[in-house]
Amino acid sequence: MAEDIKARLSLGATATQQAAIDEGLRAYMLKVYNYMASGVALSGIVAMLISSSPAMLQAIYGTGLVWVVMLAPFAFILVLSFGLNKLSATATQALFWAFAATMGASLSSIFITYTGTSIVRVFFITTATFGAMSLYGYTTKRDLTGMGTFMFMGLIGIIIASVVNMFLGSSALDFAISVIGVLVFVGLTAYDTQKIRNMYFEADSREVATKKAVMGALTLYLDFINLMLMLLRLFGARR
Repeated sequence: MAEDIKARLSLGATATQQAAIDEGLRAYMLKVYNYMASGVALSGIVAMLISSSPAMLQAIYGTGLVWVVMLAPFAFILVLSFGLNKLSATATQALFWAFAATMGASLSSIFITYTGTSIVRVFFITTATFGAMSLYGYTTKRDLTGMGTFMFMGLIGIIIASVVNMFLGSSALDFAISVIGVLVFVGLTAYDTQKIRNMYFEADSREVATKKAVMGALTLYLDFINLMLMLLRLFGARR
């Protein structure tokens, strides 16, 4: 009888601990998604403000400033990736918002390239696709490490093919890059979500956990934006 009571108490304690872990994980993932969604929103606002101002468009795309706008997001990514251990949580957050704003400036070109209706349509398609794949990555018990490695190789291939096509100007290759790009970023969304989820179970201080949440948001932000850009190349109606 006593052993039965002890067993029940042990099971109750285990269930309570698991419930606490699940609650903490949900809070952590919600923080990641909030950062990511806020970053996308900030980029969208900046992009629309710039695209609606002829003076700002001329200042960026009519001068050499365009290269600064295009390359600045990569600089922010490098600083966040390689300087993360030295950065405070506050600095990491500030850099993320600066990155999102700068990315918005570079994305302003899509508003002068594609119609507003097609951008909105593709945005919702991207949101639905991203949401479904991220949910899969969060809930699946399957280890997606192998798929992530394969998708990363595909990403490298896309980058190389895109550089080559800058000289070839092949519409067929551009279409192939867009199709493969959609598949790659769909897969990366699931893989990155699972990786971010698994990072939660590492014992970290509150400061480190916050920095991890920001970096997780940055990763998903890049998946979302690149997926949307690939879909725009396939389904966007050009002006």
